This record gives sequence, structure tokens and C-alpha cells, in this order.
Amino acid sequence: MIWIELAITLLALYLGARIGGLGMGITGGLGVAVLCFGFGLSPGSAPISVMLIILAAVSAASALEAARGMEWLVQLSERLLRRYPKAVTFLGPLVTYGMTLSVGTGHTVYVIQPIIADVARKTGIRPERPLAASSVASQLGITASPLSAAIAWLVTSFEDRGIPYTLGDILTVTVLSTLCGLLAAATLQTFVGKDLDKDPEYLRRMADPKLRAEIEGHDASLLGRELPAAAKRSVGIFFLGLLCIVFLGMVPEARPVADAATGKVVGMGSIIQMSLLSTAAAIVLLCQVDAKAMVAGPVFKAGMSAVVAIFGIAWLADTFVTNNLEIIKPAIEEMVTQYQWLFAFAFFLVSIIVNSQAATARMLGPLAFQLGVAPATLIGIYPSIYAYYFIPNYPSDLATVNFDRTGTTRIGKYLLNHSFMLPGLICTWVSVGVGLLLASLIL
Repeated sequence: MIWIELAITLLALYLGARIGGLGMGITGGLGVAVLCFGFGLSPGSAPISVMLIILAAVSAASALEAARGMEWLVQLSERLLRRYPKAVTFLGPLVTYGMTLSVGTGHTVYVIQPIIADVARKTGIRPERPLAASSVASQLGITASPLSAAIAWLVTSFEDRGIPYTLGDILTVTVLSTLCGLLAAATLQTFVGKDLDKDPEYLRRMADPKLRAEIEGHDASLLGRELPAAAKRSVGIFFLGLLCIVFLGMVPEARPVADAATGKVVGMGSIIQMSLLSTAAAIVLLCQVDAKAMVAGPVFKAGMSAVVAIFGIAWLADTFVTNNLEIIKPAIEEMVTQYQWLFAFAFFLVSIIVNSQAATARMLGPLAFQLGVAPATLIGIYPSIYAYYFIPNYPSDLATVNFDRTGTTRIGKYLLNHSFMLPGLICTWVSVGVGLLLASLIL
């Protein structure tokens, strides 16, 4: 029966991926219903804590967006890119990575990618090189952001199990390792494809007067926009909230006591939720933000889609795994016991399907603990929870293809030979290798 149940689980995920948007969430819920009513399985645990953290993060990011603080950050990034245009293949990914690291969501990439494409073309650099790496970097940053649900899940899981690693320990490894992976990918990207003036697709488009006018007349700059003083203020408030989370994650003694009898402090899940909601409230109150504008922005809409998706996906996976754990665990226990780092491939394969780092961690993380994967090893391989560039159906990758009017960033004829494959693989596996090394030396 396990194979039939697995087939139903995968079919639900496949149908959700085909629907897109909220699809994987709602078909995940359908899969839970089929497994419970059709096969007598007990429903697993819905990822409530992860969902609440995402909701809190989306609230803070939406307030920042409504106050136009996000635009100010993009303007700062654009000034950097246009000041050093020849370094765009390195600076572009660093900018998108930094934005995700700071804000906790990769959806800011949609604003900066047109600027990266514009800078690259005007400098004569093949846009595919910085654009593909930047799209990958924007999602890789989630595995190292203190505001992301994926990192929050790992921190709270360690605390619940009495594992002494703090948020600071985790970020030391994940930030350094993912930066190494990003820089390695950017270096290789400088050699990808023909130079722009020799690319046949670009030359074909430039030979067409209509396409040439569209390419040359496109200006993605945000530098001319006037922003209110509240925009800068909102950024200051937002980063103050971020610093509070990092500080309280690194210094548990500074948190309120949750249980006077045991001296146990408030968990990081609650700390992150309180900090982010307080940050959102401070931005709204001190920057005169219209709360209605928060729910109308793209960050809020994308965030709500992520909540529904993780709800259904993680609930379905937990239902399947917990009811079949006695069969699954012995099948892979010996292999993982001997070579614990091989669990990275399990993370990698699941991420390709579910398109979410937090959902991947929530689905397989408990199994990693049950199989005895060492906490330090788990931190080292954590970047492998991002692999959904493998099949180029994620919105940021598809949008990046459309942003490149030169036609150099593309989805290949055979689906897997696309622009994001090389930087994605390099980012993931260099990050994992460096992460394992750092974890063995530091933790």
C-alpha cells in the first residue's frame, strides 16, 4: 500500500504544480483527504508554526513595501550597479542575495532584475550571466536569512530538542557557505555563452527594427522617483526589528522567561512572530502607512500564496511519512548512518518537487532527526533545501526570462538545459561542501 500512497502524494504535488499559484496547497489538502478517508491514515501535523512565521514576515515586508522603503533599498542597489557596471555579474547576485537576506523573501527580485538586465546590456555584457545567477541567489538567500521560515524552523527544532546551537551558530555557517556558493557561481557565469555582440539571437533581434526599438527604448531605472522621508524611516525600523531577532536568537538569556519553574525562555518561533508583527505595527504607526495598501502589494499576495502552499504540501508529506515511518526509516537508516551528508540529496530531490525551502525542511527535517543526522551536519547541508531551479517553473525564473529582452536568458528545448541550471547546481553544492567544512570546524 505504501507505493499507492506515495503515488497519490506525488500525483497531488504534480497536479498542484500544474495549476500553479495556490495549486500545491489546495491539492495537498486534497491528498490528505484521500489518504485519510480512502486508506485510513491518520492526518499528520499541519505546519502551524511555520505558517505563522511566514504570516508575520509577510506583514512586516508588506508594511515596508507600502511605506516605499523597498523602493529606497532598490534605488540604493541600482546606484551600486550603475556605478560599477562591469562588475554586474558579481554585484547583481550579491544584491538580490542581500535583499533576500535582509527582508526574508525572494520576491524582491522582480524589482531589481530589470535593472540588472538594463545595466548588463548597456555595458555589453551578456545579460544571461548576471540575471540567471541573480535569480538563483535571490532564493538561495532564504537558506541564510534570519527572517525566513526555513531558518526559523531549524532554530525552533533545535530548541525543542535541547540542541545547544543558536541562531548565531546557524547563520555563521549558512551565510558564509552560501556566499561562497554564490561567488563560485558568479565566477563561472562570466564564461557562460557567447559575448552579447556575438550571440545569434541578440543579433537577430537587433536586425528587426521593431525589436531593436523595444530593446533600446527600455529604461528600467528607479533613480528618478521621488520618495517620501517615511521610506527611509521605514527601512530603519525594519532593520531594527531584524537586529532584535538576531540578538535574541544569539543571546537566549535576553528573552522573557516562559516557565518560571524550569527557567525555560520563550522560544524563537514566538520571538520572531512578536518581533515582526511589532515591526509592522511600528512602520504603520510611525510612517503613516495606509494598512489597506499593505494587502494590495505583490509581497502580501505572494506571501499568502506561500502560506497556503506550505499548509497543504507539508501537511500531506507529514501524513504520508508519519504513517509509513516504520517502513521508510529502516530503508535509508543504514545509508544515512554511515554517510550522514547524503541526506542532502533527499532535501535536494524533495525541493525540486515542492518549490519551497520551508516546506522541504518541514517535510524531511523531522526524519533527519529520527535517523540520527548530527545537528552540525544538518546545518552544513541546509542549503540543499533549495533546488527548485532544477525544473524552471518557479515564478522568479520565468520572470527573469521575460526581463531579458536580448533573448540570452532562456528555457532550453529539452527543458533541463536552461540558463539557471549551472548557477543553481554550483550554488547548492559548493554551499553544501563549504557548509560541511565550516560546521566541522566551528560547531
